[in-house]
Amino acid sequence: MARIGMVNYINTAPIYAIWKAQVHQPDWLVTEAPPVRLNRLLAAGALDLGFASAYEYAARPKLYRLLADLSISATGPVGSVFLFSSVPPEQLDGKLVLLTGQSDTSAHLLKLMLEEFLWVKPQYIRGEVFAARAPSEEPAAMLAIGDEALRLAARKGGRYPIRIDLGEYWHRQTGLPFVFAVCAVREDFLHNNLVAAQAIHKTLLNCRRQGLARLPEICAATAPCIPMSEEACLQYFQSIEYDLGPAKQQALTKFFELLIRRGEADPAALPLKLFP
Repeated sequence: MARIGMVNYINTAPIYAIWKAQVHQPDWLVTEAPPVRLNRLLAAGALDLGFASAYEYAARPKLYRLLADLSISATGPVGSVFLFSSVPPEQLDGKLVLLTGQSDTSAHLLKLMLEEFLWVKPQYIRGEVFAARAPSEEPAAMLAIGDEALRLAARKGGRYPIRIDLGEYWHRQTGLPFVFAVCAVREDFLHNNLVAAQAIHKTLLNCRRQGLARLPEICAATAPCIPMSEEACLQYFQSIEYDLGPAKQQALTKFFELLIRRGEADPAALPLKLFP
């Protein structure tokens, strides 16, 4: 049996929609969840492989290898990872910034952006983006990802008129793509289930190939989940990249180097370990 984690945001639809329609392996069990929950399940050994935050690999690299040529990444704007702010980010020093509880990678990326690139140090809290709060408890800014970020971005005006796409900001600062999620496989699963891991990897790559060729069809089914127009959904999917080629590996290396320097990642995260 193989226990597989799949992010339950629409950004995985170009892979996962094909998987759900075509893959019927009774011993391949899929768990859908936000990235932070998949991270915990993978780390605890409750999942064997699947999509997880890039930060999960950086934090516990001895547990995993990266499935080759699979990621959720962007070269420039990603469209679903935003800092929503009431003031310019340069003015957030000492102010309250809410970090979504659904992602580790994006939270660390935001801290890098604010602390390393802008030299400001806010007060961070973790919480739910859409939770009810008293006016006095409203943060000056908030980090939202995935479907929540898409819904917030569709709103006009409001408390947070400044919206910064973290993928775009990283690209402007480094010239590199940003890898938000990887597909990690546990080393202990590989040791005992090499053939199954190879088969799952091949199937995921095949699903990606088909899904990217059928984006308009997938958008028609997916867009109402936000809701958003099919045109906006297609534009969103076209901004996301699902490979882990040399540029993405260079980007992961840069991100991990910064985290290691800050004491926020295991130095064993580098060099990257790929399977196969």
